[in-house]
Amino acid sequence: MSIVPTPRQLAWQRAGFGLFCHFGVNTFHAKEWSDGTLPAASFDPSDLDARRWADAAAGAGAEYLVLTAKHHDGFCLWPTETTGYSVRSSPWRDGRGDVVGEVAEACRAAGIGFGVYLSPWDRNADCYADPAAYDDFYVRQLTELCTGYGELFEIWFDGAGSEGRTYDWDRFMDVVATHQPGAMVFNMGRPTIRWVGNEDGLAADPCVYAVAHTEKSMFTGEVDTLGATAYLPPECDVPIRQNWFWQPDDAHTLKSLRHLMAIHYRSVGLGAGLLLNVAPDRRGLFDDADAARLAEFGAELGRRFGAPAEAVLDVADGEVVARFGRELVFDHVELREDLAEGQAITSHAVLADGTELAAGGTVGVRRMHAVGPARASELRIRLGGGRLESVAVHLTGVERAEEPEEQPERLDGKLM
Repeated sequence: MSIVPTPRQLAWQRAGFGLFCHFGVNTFHAKEWSDGTLPAASFDPSDLDARRWADAAAGAGAEYLVLTAKHHDGFCLWPTETTGYSVRSSPWRDGRGDVVGEVAEACRAAGIGFGVYLSPWDRNADCYADPAAYDDFYVRQLTELCTGYGELFEIWFDGAGSEGRTYDWDRFMDVVATHQPGAMVFNMGRPTIRWVGNEDGLAADPCVYAVAHTEKSMFTGEVDTLGATAYLPPECDVPIRQNWFWQPDDAHTLKSLRHLMAIHYRSVGLGAGLLLNVAPDRRGLFDDADAARLAEFGAELGRRFGAPAEAVLDVADGEVVARFGRELVFDHVELREDLAEGQAITSHAVLADGTELAAGGTVGVRRMHAVGPARASELRIRLGGGRLESVAVHLTGVERAEEPEEQPERLDGKLM
C-alpha cells in the first residue's frame, strides 16, 4: 500500500518556493554563530520594515517566509516571558518591539504563509545545562510562538549544536499538535518534511518522498531513524550569499541569476521545495543588491514558467499522449504526478515525433525539463511505475523560440 501525503503536505509541496530570513543579534556583529554573550542592546535596526520583506518574497513568487525567531545564541526576536535575552532588552522600538509579530502580520497582508525557526540549542540560557529544566523552558518558548502569531505554515528545527543532547521531542511535538496541527515540521521531532542533506539548495534524481530516515547531519554524520517509512518530501535550503546572516564583507558572493536558476532547476524542478535565504541587514531591510537579485529571480521565473500551455491527455499503447491542438514552439516541459495515492512514478521519458526530448527518474509534485527550443503538436510520455492517468503535462516558453533559451548552469557537473 502506498504511503500517502496529508492535504497539508500536498499544499506545502505545491507551494514549492519559500524565503528564509536569518536575522538577530548576530546581524550587528558580523557573526554567523555567536555564544550567547553579545549584548541584547546591540540589536537596533534603524528602519525595519517587515512589509518590504514580505512584499519582496511575494513579488518573487515565494509562497511563504520562515524567520529565525531564535538562533543558537538564544536571542529571541519576540518579547518572550522566558528570558531577558530578547528584543525587550534592546533599544529597538524602545524595548516594546516584536519582530516575529511584525513579520507575521506582514506575511498575512502579502498573502503568503509565515513560519518560524526555533533553535533547540541555546547558548545563552543558564538552564540549558539541566535537560529537564531546559525542556520546560523550550516548551514555553514554543508555546508562545505557536499561540501568539496566528497560523504557522512551517516550524523549522535545526539540529546544529545538539550533538549528544536528547530533548523531550514528544512534549515539543505535543505543543505543535495542539496549537499548530497544520504546520509543516522540519526534520526533527515528528517531522512532516525533511532536510535535503546539503546547504547548496540541490536535490537529486530520484527525489523520493517516502523514506525511513531523515538525511545525515552535516555536523555528526548521523541519521535519525524514523522507525517506519513515512511521507517526508525534502526542502532545499540555501543562502543567496555565502553566509546566512547579513555580513558587511560578502557582497561579492551574491549568487548570479544564472546560479539561482540552476538551483531552481535542481530543487523545485526535481520535485523538492526551495527555501532561499535572504538576510535583512542592520537597517532591518534587505540589502539593495540582494533585493534587486531576488526581484530579478522572480521575474525570470515568471518569464520562463508563466502562462503554461496545458494538454489534452489520452492513453495509447501504454503511453500518455499529450495533444495541444496545434503545433507549438516551447522550451520547457513540466510533468506533474497526482500524489493523492502516493508517489509511484520511478522513471519517465518525453518524446516528440519519436525523438526523446527529456528523460529522468521521479516526477513527483513537479518535474521541469529545459528542452528548447522544441516544436511539436503532441508529446508521448513513457512511464516506469505509476498510473498513466496520474500525469499532467504543461509546456512553457510557448512561441518564444526566436532566441535559444539559455541552458541551466551546471552544478556539481550535472545539468537538470
